[in-house]
Amino acid sequence: MTNLNPHTTALVLIDLQHGNVARELAPYPPSQVVANSVRLADAFRAAGATIVYVRVSVGELTAHEADRALPGLKVIPPNPSDIVPEAGMQEGDFLVTKRQWGAFHATELDQILRRRGVKDIVLTGIATNIGVESTARVAHDLGYDLVFAEDAMSSIGEGAHQWAVQNMFPLMGRVRSTEQILAALPAA
Repeated sequence: MTNLNPHTTALVLIDLQHGNVARELAPYPPSQVVANSVRLADAFRAAGATIVYVRVSVGELTAHEADRALPGLKVIPPNPSDIVPEAGMQEGDFLVTKRQWGAFHATELDQILRRRGVKDIVLTGIATNIGVESTARVAHDLGYDLVFAEDAMSSIGEGAHQWAVQNMFPLMGRVRSTEQILAALPAA
């Protein structure tokens, strides 16, 4: 993988919030998704890159008629829309609140990125084939180059994760491990 320029790269962390981290995920447990996302955030922050945490406002999620609903939680944790503290959000990081699956529609994400000259987006988060993929599709349409941190995302089923990672993401960008992405950043 070529080097990432921290001045034109943003790390966008999707839905690392109580309501998602409480789910059973595959192929990676939520703790691993969060830990790898934090490793990336710490390195990107130290290199001077833009860091954006995205959360979905659970109570305001746009509902549509559909044949099936997303699987719910057996127990809804307190503050399901809040980013979990262990996700490492810090002062100076951006927080975007969405009300749909993707992070661009009706949010300030594109404006935040464009004002900082971002050209490359590294994506992590929950769930691979929902929030991450929906965000990636729009980012791709908007002309951003994408890197997917495969082991810093997971889904409500391993098959859903694998489908996105093996079939969709390689068409939109580069799929890499946390280690490969860290190696592509210049030393702080």
